Amino acid sequence: MSPKKLKVACAGLGRMGARHALHLLNRTPRAELVAAFTPDEAEVQWAKQHLEPNGVTTYVDYDEMLKHPGLQAVVIATVTTVHAEQAIKAMEANKHVLCEKPLSTSVDVSQSVVDVAKRYPHLKVMCGFSRRFDASYRDAFQRMDSGAIGRASVLRSQTCDKLDPSGFFVEYAKYSGGIFVDCNIHDIDLALWFFGQDSIVKSVAAVGITAVQPELRKYKDVDNGVGIVEFWGGKIAYFYSSRMMAAGQHDMTEIIGTEGKITVNANPQGTLVDMYESNGIRREIPQHYYGRFEQAFVTEANEFTAACLDDTKVPLKLTGAVQAVKIGCALQEALNEGTKINFDETGRRLENARL
Repeated sequence: MSPKKLKVACAGLGRMGARHALHLLNRTPRAELVAAFTPDEAEVQWAKQHLEPNGVTTYVDYDEMLKHPGLQAVVIATVTTVHAEQAIKAMEANKHVLCEKPLSTSVDVSQSVVDVAKRYPHLKVMCGFSRRFDASYRDAFQRMDSGAIGRASVLRSQTCDKLDPSGFFVEYAKYSGGIFVDCNIHDIDLALWFFGQDSIVKSVAAVGITAVQPELRKYKDVDNGVGIVEFWGGKIAYFYSSRMMAAGQHDMTEIIGTEGKITVNANPQGTLVDMYESNGIRREIPQHYYGRFEQAFVTEANEFTAACLDDTKVPLKLTGAVQAVKIGCALQEALNEGTKINFDETGRRLENARL
């Protein structure tokens, strides 16, 4: 008798959705990709070529996809504006859910996903913060958790994308939630992971510039942003995000403790090859986010699948996804309003909330 497999559907077949679909199809042994959803004709044609020959059914209606015979779980990789709605529909259809980050660009909408998940405790519902599944970050966390650097006090983390000269991210800013919610959401999640999920924000402040795409201003966004988050208990997180790196993707983190520090990817490299040339030594780095975290996405798919089949806990709490969005939205507001936002010891904002 063949081992039981989790019947999964992938919603969205864009840049990340297509990768999720292929991971489920080819690199997640305990999963069976049975369906996919996309309303985009170009993505439908891609599915006809890459998915349907392997027995995957393509749907252009999300609700119809949820009715696929035997479907047990849905991976949501559609546009951010429909993440929450589709996650809730999937839970109400009794499906496990792995949703790409963020759950929403709204704190209240993100919380609604958590509220619905509480009504279905038998379902596994997870927001995909891919760095939590990266071997280097897991190693760093274990070293910090063992006390190797004393008490972790400062975290510096960045998400820096290679410049896309097409200006794609300008129109993307319409619904991305802004650079802190879109780019730094991973770094914010890392701070909550390394400092503790129960960490309470004391204050946030942010600045930013439009160095290469001034049109971002019409969406109240920037292409380079710096945010500082102070936590109660004497901890600080410094976040940097950029969309104009020349050499490639450079996402790195530094955790500074009372007895040492740990860095992750401080000196990035795509392979172990160094080019010795007349003008010096050159090392190439990954050209995009997926190039750096490909294996983390594969691990994420496999661990989510295992949690669903074995009825074990997913690796991270869904409430953390709401915390991350709350901090990201506060940073975006601090950027646009030019003010520092303060919170009391319970995490309650000291001014009227405008998130």
